[in-house]
Amino acid sequence: MLRRAGLAAADEWPHSQELTGGVASDIWRLDLGRGPVCVKRARAKLKVAQDWRAPVERNAYEAAWLETAGGIVPGAAPKVLAHDPGAGMFAMEYLDPGQYPSWKDELLAGRADTDFAARVGTRIAQIHSATAGDDGIRARFPTDAIFHAIRLAPYLEAAAAAHPDLAPALMDLSRVTGNTHAALVHGDVSPKNILAGPGGPVFLDAECAWYGDPAFDLAFCLNHLLLKCLARPGAAPGYLECFDALSGAYGETVAKGPLPDVEAGAARLLPGLFLARVDGKSPVEYITNEADRERVRRAAGKLLSDPVSRLGDVRRAWADAL
Repeated sequence: MLRRAGLAAADEWPHSQELTGGVASDIWRLDLGRGPVCVKRARAKLKVAQDWRAPVERNAYEAAWLETAGGIVPGAAPKVLAHDPGAGMFAMEYLDPGQYPSWKDELLAGRADTDFAARVGTRIAQIHSATAGDDGIRARFPTDAIFHAIRLAPYLEAAAAAHPDLAPALMDLSRVTGNTHAALVHGDVSPKNILAGPGGPVFLDAECAWYGDPAFDLAFCLNHLLLKCLARPGAAPGYLECFDALSGAYGETVAKGPLPDVEAGAARLLPGLFLARVDGKSPVEYITNEADRERVRRAAGKLLSDPVSRLGDVRRAWADAL
């Protein structure tokens, strides 16, 4: 694939290194004569304990999301260098971890930078606002089935199966989310997929790219800031301040554009995603204590049973639970 794209010479046999951290794709670093590049190929069966499968054509939509986002906010995504739909692979620029540390690693080290969190919120909102109501962008991402397979089913619907008493609320969230088509969504705005680059946040792993509900991206990212409070309790106040900074910057930015109130949808969706990260198909690895899982279940259950429309109310409910 690299030779066909003109990135590697015909006689070049680059050193390769498999990169770790993801569950949905095989990812390699290849050291070419022109410098290192990153090559990614989607997996049909994800690397998790449960049987979780997703269409491999999502690789093409991921490349399209990276190109689209980078065009809207220069530097917000790695540059796509080559794409081979037949091989189900694409190559992108390799970003050195020394200059582009993972935001997840920064957070778990206790470094809760509210300015960076605000920039994450701003960039997500810029991408949502720039693509809102764009029929051309919507036509490029006909990925409802992929998004359902890789997000709604393994998160909200799997949590519904584990909690029959909450199933009506969770299934309704899945239905409403899946039927909303308002802007270009990344689908996996998690700190592990955000690099703290010298020019601001860089978003990776857009395998769930979808023209859908922008509330999903906002809720998905904020969810991780709440969960981190259990991983490192001493840093919880900083994580909650990041929650406020990210949601505030998102709201300020999106209010200038064509999207309606995204916050209300995110506030309703967030408790479902919160519960899904302990009882869905992809539980977070850093919550290992059953008492902590029960704390998540209680807090999420209350909010699912009595929904709120403001993200600040979700944040206060979790702060009280802590």
